[in-house]
Amino acid sequence: MNILVTGGAGFIGRWVVKRLLEDGHDVWVVDDLSNGRKENIEEFFDLNNFREFIHGDIKDRKLLSNLFESKFDICYHLGASINVQDSIDDPETTFNNDVIGTFNVLEECRRQNTKIVFMSTCMVYDKAKDENGITELHPTKPASPYAGSKIAGENMVLSYWYAYKLPAVVIRPFNTYGPFQKTGGEGGVVAIFIRRNLEGKTLNIYGDGTQTRDLLYVEDCARFVVESGYSDKVNGEIVNAGLGRDISINGLAKMIADSEEQIKHVPHIHPQSEIQKLLCNYSKAKRLLGWEPTVMLEEGIKKTEEWIKNNLHLV
Repeated sequence: MNILVTGGAGFIGRWVVKRLLEDGHDVWVVDDLSNGRKENIEEFFDLNNFREFIHGDIKDRKLLSNLFESKFDICYHLGASINVQDSIDDPETTFNNDVIGTFNVLEECRRQNTKIVFMSTCMVYDKAKDENGITELHPTKPASPYAGSKIAGENMVLSYWYAYKLPAVVIRPFNTYGPFQKTGGEGGVVAIFIRRNLEGKTLNIYGDGTQTRDLLYVEDCARFVVESGYSDKVNGEIVNAGLGRDISINGLAKMIADSEEQIKHVPHIHPQSEIQKLLCNYSKAKRLLGWEPTVMLEEGIKKTEEWIKNNLHLV
């Protein structure tokens, strides 16, 4: 198939591109490199089925229109502003990228009848109530402009399914981590903790550290993303993916730190957008896609630590 990945030079995008190339598809990538890095995908440039990297912006309608002349079978739409704190400080940029950018991509998909896989986030949910975890029917709560923009994008995508029968699926992966994730800012708590531990620095925890996360290894995530594009069974659906096990940030820090003396609690930078308990129920992904995670947290952390150790210059 001919496949476009927006945001394909980003952390998850890179692994999605790798998987698609391994599956033998012709792949185009568009990325404005605001979050992504060209270095993430340069190893693919010499492959025959890696067709083109376009350094461009999904808010550029003309660029998208020209790009879609390649007649894509699937568009994996991962291009977005992804930082919660940035969205609180500057909601307009997040809105423009995540809502207007998504609308632009949708219009091109509609023109060509290209299936769209829309990458949403677990951050759209209210906290998990119990150990059964969060299903797709769980209440949403736009606790940040990032979450609000993602919910708006989801609704636009599903409206094209209902109004135009455009093949479309909304996916909500939980907190994804692994090789190629940035280790600064909001790069991801696992990557940040690993790097700080390797450098002998403190592992700073926002608030009391009792908040939990369901941590999904990036290759499991990429497999979920890719297979959501391949399957007609998930068209018109919202689908979660996660490990199905949560861990407190305190517990995660203890797992990564060399000594508990390194662990430090600091005031929360956005307590109003904190989700106290994130735990995924992925039974729908298992039922419709036959998907389930294969990499447990301990193994995933080990793999990530190994990669960061060898690639400090990249992160």
